[in-house]
Amino acid sequence: MDSLGALSAFVHAAQARSFTVAGRQLGVSSSAIGKAVARMEERLGVRLLHRSTRTITLTPEGALFLERCRRIFAEVEAAELELARTQGAPSGKLRVSMPLAGMLMMPALCAFMRAYPEVELDLDFTDRLVDVIEEGFDAVVRAGEIDDSRLMARTLGTFRLKLVGAPGYFKRRGVPREPGDLRSHACLHHRYATSGKLEPWPLRRGRKRVEMELPTTAVANTIEPLIHMAEQGLGIACLPDFAIRQKLDDGALVTVLEGHTHHAGLFRILWPSSRYVSPKLRVFVDFMAQHLFPASAGATRSRAQRGSGTLNELSKEIT
Repeated sequence: MDSLGALSAFVHAAQARSFTVAGRQLGVSSSAIGKAVARMEERLGVRLLHRSTRTITLTPEGALFLERCRRIFAEVEAAELELARTQGAPSGKLRVSMPLAGMLMMPALCAFMRAYPEVELDLDFTDRLVDVIEEGFDAVVRAGEIDDSRLMARTLGTFRLKLVGAPGYFKRRGVPREPGDLRSHACLHHRYATSGKLEPWPLRRGRKRVEMELPTTAVANTIEPLIHMAEQGLGIACLPDFAIRQKLDDGALVTVLEGHTHHAGLFRILWPSSRYVSPKLRVFVDFMAQHLFPASAGATRSRAQRGSGTLNELSKEIT
């Protein structure tokens, strides 16, 4: 068991390229990680890691040893999983990477915590492209396509981007009838956290995509502030429908230019490919697939129609 502890210290340090990060992950000091690796190097009679003041890197021997250690821990994990399947309720820590918009998925996550109290969720909210395996995540939730043969995937649901604003805003500023009208409106934009670029609005005129420079009244790298600003009547925002369904239902926000927007997005959950899927991961994947996007397509259309109806009434009042 002492040897497995030293191997674990080496694997975490090698993957994180840091004794400090490895210590944080294992709940020990960085010096304890360094000493464990040094003792193992002395016992093996070979240097596994190059140390510098800023980082650590693998030696060629260390790279070979790391791959063998990964196989060892994969077998240990497989043995544990086989035993866990006979022990009833899923339990243990589950490390999941969520997009920054994942804060809007908290109702489903909280419901999962209530349903499986023995599973400890370790959530990392970021829009950067994480390496699921190298960074030690059990699963990652992301929108769009991800091509990685090392990962398994399951679709959680679809979403659309919609242009929305508060009824009071449109009463003051008027309702845009076609994409060009947006030039005279306050536009609230989302900036990608990874690239720093503004997320384009999916504007169409017929089948052709419309590209134009829009006013940048406000910019945010998460969508929660944009929802709040739009609800407060400060402008028009381009937001995913799953994040604003309740506000569309309540009439706090209404959609515009429905006939001039076209977008379809996909959320997936991905996890490392393996012969064995732990009980905690299996129930998490199943639960999120069932509860993250519970509304049917028909219900979504019904909500969109109700929102459009509200806007149509508003348009009549304005005109």
